Amino acid sequence: MANKRVLIKRRKAVRNIHKITRTMQLIATARFQAAFKRATATKPYTEKLAELVADLSDAADDVDHPLMKTHDDVKKSAMVVITSKRGLCGGFNSNVLRTAIHHLDEQAKAGIETDVHMVGTKGINYFRFLGRPLTEQLTDISEVPRFDEIERIANGLMDRFAKGEISSVYVAHTSFLSAAKQQAVALRLLPLSREAKDDRETGARRTAVEYEFSPAPKELLDELLPATVRARMFQCFTDATVSEHIARMVAMKAATDAAEDMITLLSRQYNRARQTHITMELLDIIGGANAIS
Repeated sequence: MANKRVLIKRRKAVRNIHKITRTMQLIATARFQAAFKRATATKPYTEKLAELVADLSDAADDVDHPLMKTHDDVKKSAMVVITSKRGLCGGFNSNVLRTAIHHLDEQAKAGIETDVHMVGTKGINYFRFLGRPLTEQLTDISEVPRFDEIERIANGLMDRFAKGEISSVYVAHTSFLSAAKQQAVALRLLPLSREAKDDRETGARRTAVEYEFSPAPKELLDELLPATVRARMFQCFTDATVSEHIARMVAMKAATDAAEDMITLLSRQYNRARQTHITMELLDIIGGANAIS
């Protein structure tokens, strides 16, 4: 027969866990709403800026910008990996780290050494556990990323690329597609491509746009190309933030539901044990009464 005291203690412990996971779910939901607004507000600007740069590059074929050059002779690359500072967010970190490691292994097979700039405590600890080297450990990024924080990282990588120290820059992060779908990807940030993007819904090529330049195309691209890199990297961070909150919200919802099921099960076990105990006491009383009579 189950011990009633043990069942009461277990049910109390599970109820306390239920309160915690329920609270964390509500907090993640509130943070998701704010992060979702930021991610959706910045995405149209980032996409239109990239389209404008692609159109300008096509219209000015003679422009040769350092951020568009390919350094095939350089066997060194850089990758920014965006993970979270805290856990309890399901497979958010594991999916990003799996994507990053796959990319690093592919680069290594091609004979390219990759400098890893790791963002977030979880990714840093995991790479330490694997014994993989880290070029930079970034733990001072705010939970709500600010543009000036991301700009510093982007500027450093652009300087190295322009000097020919690295041949490419990638960002491993969780891309926010919708509230129901997020995907871990390794996005190539540099070199920038001259190819115009296809229309995402129809798959058709965008109509070519003719431009009259004032000032000169090189001056325009000198301003727009670095701005594009900074905006795209900032979008990666905002996507990762909103995806993290969604993952934590879903994980805490599952934990809360599991706690509720366990509370129900323990309550049933306690009621059975209590009923059994009462029945045994009644049988003892009846047996004693029969013995006396």
